[in-house]
Amino acid sequence: MPPKAPQHRRQPTQDRAKATREHILDTAARLFGERGIAETSTNRIAQEAGVSIGTVYRYFPERTVIVDELQERMLRIAEERFLEWMSSRPQHPIDDLVTAIPQLTTEILELFADVLATNAKLVRALVIGVQFHRSGIPELEPRLRLLVKVLLIQVLGPGDDQKYDRMTFVLINTGFAAVMRASLPSVDSLERKHTVAMTAQMIATWIQADLPAPQL
Repeated sequence: MPPKAPQHRRQPTQDRAKATREHILDTAARLFGERGIAETSTNRIAQEAGVSIGTVYRYFPERTVIVDELQERMLRIAEERFLEWMSSRPQHPIDDLVTAIPQLTTEILELFADVLATNAKLVRALVIGVQFHRSGIPELEPRLRLLVKVLLIQVLGPGDDQKYDRMTFVLINTGFAAVMRASLPSVDSLERKHTVAMTAQMIATWIQADLPAPQL
């Protein structure tokens, strides 16, 4: 049976209402990270946020909507960071791919590891409290698939569309597994750096091995 569609409410338009809504989300994120999703009631969120339970329900009809909104906010930040990074680099195929691919892969993984590490306790709570599928966080792969495929075409140039689809799938899922591990609260910054670097090197080696031989 497919999961029930989240009951989202209309987004507030006034600054004060927006601030209240974000404050509730921030409070819920902290409590989920400290106590876990199952152990955090909407009443506790309202109490900690200093608002009435009616105010919480005005924006979030049930706790699952808060969870959905927190996931969406984190994904949106990751998506925006990735788009900023893509727009900052040259928009044409790279000549020296052997040298460039390891650095590009490292930068991408570091970007996502940083976003997840910033929200490490919440990510851990989501892993425990939400039935994940695909890449681990719902909608992560579908939302990043096109962006990563565009990046591959920019870097490698036009090629086999199905091959690029497979490469995109492997890059997102392999990279996600690594950055999830690297962003755990128990992992310090040095270990996170080493994990990202090792994963980037493995992915880069795989891509390099699949490159066409240079023309003599």
